[in-house]
Amino acid sequence: MTAVIKTLPTQEQPYARIAVIGGGAWGTALASVAASAGRTVRLFARDPETVAAINTRHVNDKYLDDIPLPASLTATDNLDDALADADAVLLVVPSRSVRAMAARIAGQIKDGTPVAVCTKGIEPKTGYLMSQVVAEEIPHVPVGTISGPTFARETAMGHPTAATVAFEFSHKDRLEPMHSPAARLALSMSTGFFKTYISDDLVGVEIGGAVKNVVAIGCGMMTGAGFAENTRAALITRGLDEMKVLPEALGGRRETVTGLAGTGDLTLTCSSQTSRNMSLGVQLGQGTPRAECFGGAPVVVEGEANAASVIDLARRVKVAMPICETVYSILHEGRDLNAAFADLWTQPIEAEPRAMELSLKNPAHASMTRLDGGAA
Repeated sequence: MTAVIKTLPTQEQPYARIAVIGGGAWGTALASVAASAGRTVRLFARDPETVAAINTRHVNDKYLDDIPLPASLTATDNLDDALADADAVLLVVPSRSVRAMAARIAGQIKDGTPVAVCTKGIEPKTGYLMSQVVAEEIPHVPVGTISGPTFARETAMGHPTAATVAFEFSHKDRLEPMHSPAARLALSMSTGFFKTYISDDLVGVEIGGAVKNVVAIGCGMMTGAGFAENTRAALITRGLDEMKVLPEALGGRRETVTGLAGTGDLTLTCSSQTSRNMSLGVQLGQGTPRAECFGGAPVVVEGEANAASVIDLARRVKVAMPICETVYSILHEGRDLNAAFADLWTQPIEAEPRAMELSLKNPAHASMTRLDGGAA
């Protein structure tokens, strides 16, 4: 009798060559991770001095101070060189620049080459997620994201970190998930200190990342105004609920937001002023005029711009997001911070969880709330 030999599934191979577009802190950190994982990495940066520093001294002085980078990581200020023969692309530019950069590189990316846009946000006016923006400009490639509770500096230093790699799954991907772009990119980025998880809920992952920045500004505002842990815990918890309802309305899954790209990212961002979003909120809560925040430096805060696009999208799909509405009204409508949060705290009494339909008129009103660190 002939023995039957079972053939085990072949382990899918990681992508060998990765192009990282964007030489800021997060782009450099991700490039460092990929190089540490054994990939051949080319990092595109606009600044010739940054390119020279990475190639000669293996540091990015401008964004990551004296953190040593892998010697195998090379940088270039030439997009053609960065993208040449790339098996995968990480697009790591500010959200306002994603469409323009995607259009710029579209003709240089081979058909089927996965692109992970590692930027959190929602495009103004269109309401598109960053992956949808890229997919519109580069329709011939699969588009996903890498997202999670990650500070660039800690990631580059090699502190244990975890993140989610999310792509939509085709029918073929579901039959052979180990061959999917999400699985292969997760494998490509995995090191002893950077642990990856895989998701097929691109909407849930991206919405979680965009909304948490707005909630973090709100947490910072209340912290800066003198409130402590009770207030922060309430904003984080109820903010998490807002992070669940928006992706659900757009075809995502609520449970995705309980993972790294939702709960994890929100907890990190609302717990440290290392986050620009939290830091901006704290400064505004302390009464610092916006023009004087960050010492007057022109610091890009993604949650500030995204507050408007998040609220626009929520209104279009008829989803209530009272915390994000409050932050938006302060940032973009000039509303008084104390009055805005007083109104938030005296909104109708509702059930928790939402499965229970209940809303009661709140006997408290804004005039009974004193936002000075104590009760009226």
